[in-house]
Amino acid sequence: MFTVPAACGSVRPPRPPTESITNLSILVKPVLLLLITLRDEFLVQLRERFDVRYAPTPSQRAEAIQVHGARIRLVLTNGTTGLRGDEIDAMPMLSLASAFGAGYENLDVERARERGIALSNGAGTNEDCVADHALALLLSIVRSIPRLDAATRHGIWRDALPLFPQLAHKRVGILGLGAIGRKIARRCEGFDLSVGYHNRSPRTDLPYAYFENAEALARWSDFLIVAAPGGATTKHLVNAAVLKALGPDGFLVNISRGSLVDTTALARAIASGGLRGAALDVYESEPAPPAELIDLQNVVLTPHLAGWSPEANQASLQCFLDNAALHLAGEPLRTPI
Repeated sequence: MFTVPAACGSVRPPRPPTESITNLSILVKPVLLLLITLRDEFLVQLRERFDVRYAPTPSQRAEAIQVHGARIRLVLTNGTTGLRGDEIDAMPMLSLASAFGAGYENLDVERARERGIALSNGAGTNEDCVADHALALLLSIVRSIPRLDAATRHGIWRDALPLFPQLAHKRVGILGLGAIGRKIARRCEGFDLSVGYHNRSPRTDLPYAYFENAEALARWSDFLIVAAPGGATTKHLVNAAVLKALGPDGFLVNISRGSLVDTTALARAIASGGLRGAALDVYESEPAPPAELIDLQNVVLTPHLAGWSPEANQASLQCFLDNAALHLAGEPLRTPI
């Protein structure tokens, strides 16, 4: 049913010629529980290899686990959707749980490991897409592209509009200098921006200025881009104090997880003039839009799709297919958690 990816392991030997064609025809596909929304072209690829139980809504999810839990061998989810410990316990045959993207903060890793379940993610598959989107958001809010577009459509010429800052020769702080953060930093260099960062520990292999905490980084920065992982340890890492440090001329971009930014504090900072603007692909209320922000002029919002493109989604799907093939063949995973 599966061929091990050549880049990730050895190819399984061919079946002996004496094996019955009848036996091949009655092979049963492994049952896959799919907890995230995917487009039809990706569902087709999954259904070629798996018996897919598609359950992207809470009610479908509960029903699928109740009805098919005893047969489910694989789960494909993402960091936001996750997989709970009680759900893991309801699937006695589960042997692989995978996150579609890099994040897996709501996947109960501890319980899965207690059960001996293999874990993988889509690390490295959408980093360029996320980094591109981060720069698109930064440009859109700093140069006020949505506002200028609306003004132009209403016949307002430039002489009646305020001036908006340029990016070049400013300072950008990146909160979280992992793989995505590094790609954002390289793109920022192309705009002649000075780059600083805060990480759990400084990186000796990069030339950027390191800051001990988020507040110190914000105080130095003109623009602050949030690229740190989600989870309990980073909840509201960008709080009122950090926003105050960024200041009335500062701009915030978040392409990480909504939980990292205190939405109420952000709304107050923008409404009071304590922050010039923010561009967010993620927010605490998702999938509902952030009610505190939607009526503010200096806010740009996109619906958590920084990592989505045809290229990135296909790469993420292929990563899962590779991991599943390797796992079912008893080989090491391509991107283990």
